[in-house]
Amino acid sequence: MQGETEPPGPRTASRGDFMFSADRLIRLVVEEGLNQLPYKECMVTTPTGYKYEGVKFEKGNCGVSIMRSGEAMEQGLRDCCRSIRIGKILIQSDEETQRAKVYYAKFPPDIYRRKVLLMYPILSTGNTVIEAVKVLIEHGVQPSVIILLSLFSTPHGAKSIIQEFPEITILTTEVHPVAPTHFGQKYFGTD
Repeated sequence: MQGETEPPGPRTASRGDFMFSADRLIRLVVEEGLNQLPYKECMVTTPTGYKYEGVKFEKGNCGVSIMRSGEAMEQGLRDCCRSIRIGKILIQSDEETQRAKVYYAKFPPDIYRRKVLLMYPILSTGNTVIEAVKVLIEHGVQPSVIILLSLFSTPHGAKSIIQEFPEITILTTEVHPVAPTHFGQKYFGTD
């Protein structure tokens, strides 16, 4: 995704420009995440009656957004998969200790049977994602079926996650020592 990875606008960019750039990157990383999911061949009939072999996703996929910034990625997923189930996790990190604490988690009841697209746009320390993966494991999800979708990641954050859960897949548009900050506030207009 080279060429598309400039952070979505500096702090002085308008919210509309920021959202446009962020949504573009979100769509790209979501589509790449969907490419990792299992599919099966099927016969497709066009409105003109022409038949061709196509593919469709196998059943059993879902998204999980880490609130609040992860919710910015939900529409990009819904734009590609209208009926996909989406769960949510609310995790807050202590400003001083960087320790993450889970406040809320709501998932499809059969999440333990699903492949999970975990959505979190800015991966800095990795603590929040590690905590989210632990919650998913508590609900029966195997780390090997979790695909983390992120826009920007630090090497430290990605390494922390892989050390804790080597089976997880991480998809990101860029790895850089400094991750953009205040993504959720800028995206949702609360900055």
